[in-house]
Amino acid sequence: LVLRATPGTRPGSEAAPLGVLGVQGGAVRFERMDPVSALIAGAAQTFDVSSQTLIGIWEMLTGQRSARDLGGPIKIAEVSGEAASLGIVPLVNLMALLSVSLGLLNLFPVPLLDGGHLMFYAAEAIRGRPLPARAQEYGFRAGFALLIGLFVFATWNDIAHGAIGRWVAGLVS
Repeated sequence: LVLRATPGTRPGSEAAPLGVLGVQGGAVRFERMDPVSALIAGAAQTFDVSSQTLIGIWEMLTGQRSARDLGGPIKIAEVSGEAASLGIVPLVNLMALLSVSLGLLNLFPVPLLDGGHLMFYAAEAIRGRPLPARAQEYGFRAGFALLIGLFVFATWNDIAHGAIGRWVAGLVS
C-alpha cells in the first residue's frame, strides 16, 4: 500500500504548508439489530478493541512501536475534545474504547490492580494458604511504583509531544 501526501494549506489559513491528507470520519450508519445480534456484535467489537490494545502494548514492549505513542490524561482530554467536536456518536465510541481498554489493563497481573489480586488468589490456591502479609505488601508497593512511574511517563509524553509541549517549545525558541 502506497499513499501520497500532497502538502497544502488548511482552507482559510495563511499558515505554512502542511501535509494534509483530508482524512475524516464518514457518515454514521445505524443498523437495527435484534437483541441477540446486538449482543454478538458488541462482543465482537469488544474483542477487536481488546485485541488491538494487547497488540499495541506488545508492539511497545518489543520496540515495534514507539513509547511516544503512550498517552496519558492530557492526551485523553485532547482526543476527547476532538471526538466531542465530531458529535455524540464518536464521543460515545471513544468512551467505549477507553472503558474496554482500561478494563483490560485492570486485569494485568500487577498488584493493586484487579489482576494483581487474582494473581495473589491463584498463589493462595496453589500454596493452600495466603502469601505472607510482608510479601503482599512488597508486591503492592512494587505495583504502586510501577503504576506511578507509568502515569508520570505517560503524562510526560503528553507534555513533551503534545500541544502543551509545542507551546512551551515555542516560548523558548
